[in-house]
Amino acid sequence: MGSKSDLEFAERIRSNLAAYSIACDTRIASAHRTPEYLLGIIHEYARSGDQIVFVTIAGLSDALSGVVAAQRVFPVIACPPDVDKYGFPKIFSSAFTPSDVPVAFVSDPSKVAHFVAQIFALTNKALSDSIQKKLSEKKNQITSEDTQLNH
Repeated sequence: MGSKSDLEFAERIRSNLAAYSIACDTRIASAHRTPEYLLGIIHEYARSGDQIVFVTIAGLSDALSGVVAAQRVFPVIACPPDVDKYGFPKIFSSAFTPSDVPVAFVSDPSKVAHFVAQIFALTNKALSDSIQKKLSEKKNQITSEDTQLNH
């Protein structure tokens, strides 16, 4: 997060990741105010050897996503808390980075957690099975509701 004011939004992502049993660290570092500290955090995670996806949460001008992505260590998904307020300029601020500095953009905290789960499921069979199970349950729910409504 760029600041503590983004914590409530971050918690929505964390709770959705928890549904997949995906660990989530929540950190505060500003690309504008504490760039050295931010780079230190990124390098700390790089040394861990863990598989990591960064979800960046930054209001106003989103330098955070681009700076994290510029390190080219981990995938970065921008999930700004204020896209409803700023619209396209916010999307531009978060995701329009140089061609060799990729940042994905997902505006909804629930969807970003599902996207992270899909990324990890590429190499985690149990997680892949869990996602397939949730998908099957949703399909069954919808078809059951339709059957109940029309019979």
